[in-house]
Amino acid sequence: MQKLTRSEEDIMQLIWELGRGTVSDLLERMEEPRPPHSTVSSVVRILEKKGYVDHKAYGKTHEYFPIVAKEDYGRRSLTDVLRNYFDGSVSRLVSHLVEDKSLSAGDVQEILKKLDEKA
Repeated sequence: MQKLTRSEEDIMQLIWELGRGTVSDLLERMEEPRPPHSTVSSVVRILEKKGYVDHKAYGKTHEYFPIVAKEDYGRRSLTDVLRNYFDGSVSRLVSHLVEDKSLSAGDVQEILKKLDEKA
């Protein structure tokens, strides 16, 4: 699975949100100022070449849909973050989140509960 650029990721998020849609559908969901139709169309075609989306043609209109699940991409991205920024250490990631105050005591309790359920 190839890594996505920030703009590719932004458009992929919209496709996951929509489930299926045309470039015009994607543009409708974007905030102002919206990029040109041709720009979004180019990014969607890149996503298709990278294997993230496919399309169904209805004449000249193309309806795009994801072929990579959001959860699968998220899992891969998290693995990359762990490897590239925390030397593969989950405990270093959790320590960072605690120090950064991104992880609350309730979050920690929920994590502990999930760990107990897996044991």
